[in-house]
Amino acid sequence: MDETAHALGTAPTLWELIRRRAGLTPDRPVLLQGDRVLTFAGLRDRAERVAAGLHARGVRPGTVVAWQLPTRIETVLLSAALARIGAVQSPIIPFHRDREVGFALRESKAEFFAVPGEWRGFDHTAMAGRLGARGVFEAYDDLPSGDPSVLPPPPAAGTDVRWIYWTSGTTSDPKGVLHTDRSLIAGGSCLAHALRLTADDVGSIAFPFAHIGGADYLVMLLLYGFPAVAFEKFALPDALDELRAHGVTTAGGSTAFYSMFLAAQRERPDRKLIPTLRLLAGGGAPKPPELYHAVVRELGCRLTHGYGMTEVPMITMGSPDDTPENLATTEGRPPPGMEIRVVDGEIRLRGEAVCQGYLDPAQTAAVFDADGFLRTGDLGHLTGSGHLVLTGRLKDVIIRKGENISAQEIEDLLHTHPGVGDAAVVGLPDEARGELVCAVVERAPGAEPPTLAGLTAFLRAAGLAPYKLPERLEVVTELPRNDTLRKVLKYRLRERFGQGRPAERP
Repeated sequence: MDETAHALGTAPTLWELIRRRAGLTPDRPVLLQGDRVLTFAGLRDRAERVAAGLHARGVRPGTVVAWQLPTRIETVLLSAALARIGAVQSPIIPFHRDREVGFALRESKAEFFAVPGEWRGFDHTAMAGRLGARGVFEAYDDLPSGDPSVLPPPPAAGTDVRWIYWTSGTTSDPKGVLHTDRSLIAGGSCLAHALRLTADDVGSIAFPFAHIGGADYLVMLLLYGFPAVAFEKFALPDALDELRAHGVTTAGGSTAFYSMFLAAQRERPDRKLIPTLRLLAGGGAPKPPELYHAVVRELGCRLTHGYGMTEVPMITMGSPDDTPENLATTEGRPPPGMEIRVVDGEIRLRGEAVCQGYLDPAQTAAVFDADGFLRTGDLGHLTGSGHLVLTGRLKDVIIRKGENISAQEIEDLLHTHPGVGDAAVVGLPDEARGELVCAVVERAPGAEPPTLAGLTAFLRAAGLAPYKLPERLEVVTELPRNDTLRKVLKYRLRERFGQGRPAERP
């Protein structure tokens, strides 16, 4: 990290980080969206006016304000305004509906709720009414505004809980994850340092800003003083014109985004998809090694992948100066200050970027061990060079006849099959085996549907042990994914295929 970014990274609060960056490069853009431009000084000044408008409505330091808004300049302004006041903000992914939103509002005890009105065919204001939400206001185009002179001093300490993020809730009700400005700044600082970005870069925010990755990315922009293109709705090839027009140099989000870029490149292999692109980066889901090699070979850029979670937004990250082998097969290295301990194969974490726990004290007590390390539920190991290799999740280990099988190992091999577009492997209940191995795959475009016999022969030839071979194959049009980083929802596959026919014989 350069000296300026390092100095900014010592800011105690997010608002102080915004203030310092605006003082250094006031006229440089921070967000680009369509033909709109928000500068760093504009972020500071407009956020203060919005903060005054919120203050006039009764928002005070410590007031819980939930917001469910798409990725727009107005959303970032609202979030910055809440940081200026020192309110507790609870971002909610805009695709969530009554069940998830109602749970978040109840558990957080939100006193205000900002919504986009009717957005993409869904009436969020009406939903807020059904849920009995308090202090509902629309914040899509118009934001509250007022005289900043009425505001109290900005918060001075970054160690108070001011953020409640929500886990994906893929297996049960979501958990409210408690973060401070300090933990979010630590995560964003680590991301910026690992990616080796500079003030000359142009980034992109293609995922919901309400995801914890949104705060991470904003911190990175503030530290290095470069802009990002914000997408309210991201899809390829629709987004390509804007990516090209703004000269985006770094893009990504997760494994699913890498695949989207690769598929778009394959539509026109004779021209570089985005001429200025030099780096794809992301995290949030396992990265098959073959996908790394395909991106580098066909897109002509670097790919750095990392490991993070709502509880710890940046744990490890690949760096552009890592070896191709490490970039393909590991999740990168932890930054200074992030301690990783592996206990019985499980990854445990301690450091400034780690959350303060959950809204539910019982959940907090269960997730931290006696030494203050957070138990991730992820399995892996550290290499001799300090790089982290993920091998699966505790709940994603298939136990067949007493033998532990890593779903990820099989998935990585399936991704190298020319007839497989994407794949997920799950364990399904089986009376004789305890669990059987089921492969669920998307067919690659233009390929014949794979067969169980063909896949198992391919996996045998790749060296997979016979006891790990899938005993059941399901070919689907599309794997179920969440709406943030497009993670595959394996619980839905278990629900869908967990009943019915027995294991097949290849």
